[in-house]
Amino acid sequence: MYDRIGQNVRRTYLLMFVFTLLIMALAYAIGQATRLGWEIIVVGFALAVVVNLYGYYRSDRLALALSGARPVTKEQEPTFYNLVENTAIAAGLPTPGVYVIEDSAPNAFATGRDPQHSVVVATRGLLDKLEKPELEGVVAHEMSHIKNYDIRLMTIVVVLAGMVVLISDLFLRWTFWGGGRRRDRDGGQAQLIMLVIALVLAILAPLAATLIRLAISRRREFLADADGALLTRYPEGLARALEKLDADQEPLEAANKATAHMYIVSPLKGHPGHGRMALLFDTHPPIQERVAALRAMIGPESYA
Repeated sequence: MYDRIGQNVRRTYLLMFVFTLLIMALAYAIGQATRLGWEIIVVGFALAVVVNLYGYYRSDRLALALSGARPVTKEQEPTFYNLVENTAIAAGLPTPGVYVIEDSAPNAFATGRDPQHSVVVATRGLLDKLEKPELEGVVAHEMSHIKNYDIRLMTIVVVLAGMVVLISDLFLRWTFWGGGRRRDRDGGQAQLIMLVIALVLAILAPLAATLIRLAISRRREFLADADGALLTRYPEGLARALEKLDADQEPLEAANKATAHMYIVSPLKGHPGHGRMALLFDTHPPIQERVAALRAMIGPESYA
């Protein structure tokens, strides 16, 4: 467990470093293509520092705002709150904040920068459609993300990847509006080459952000499933919950690509554009594989 926590902490800082380099590379290419000069690189570095700090300390607030989650008390949601509280005690963690999204699509996620500043979020659909052992399995899965510091890494990606996409999109729009062509009249062949390089970087940067989300999400879902099953000592509860979530095709209204990797199952199912090609870039491993891995922990005789 401590090795995994250490790996997540190191990967968080590595991600922030790579993000800084990527922003500076984009700034350099844009500067060369637009004759803005080296000043744009300084601006890019300053922007990367500000975004890194915001991502580290405030990205969880952004994730909650994007999802439309609201805090609830023990009096409002006694079953859900007690499960979070009891699972936190079993995991040896402080009790996270408890939030609910008023949406009938079943799903859940955890966010925060560390166990002392963490939150567990569930949709109304999850609370209504799952039986207590199944809900406990989902809560334990999210508690494992908190315990292993997955939440810090996954939440920071929301801000960093989103900023890369935003900068790339702004530059592409600027180019299509004619900014690149106006600059190029005086810049010669070298200016044109740099403009092409900047365009390539701007197009590839969102793909790189997607690949980063994939790299940090898929394996961690398997690990959180296994750790959550160990917390509850009942893998079948989480296995059945995953099957129910997979069978329910109702789309989550607040779902978006920036936060999709944080949920226990993809919230984009049923949304326009989430077809077979989109599955290649899905941030979650197939549910069937996750269920099979859980049931392999207990043997087929336990659920036959």
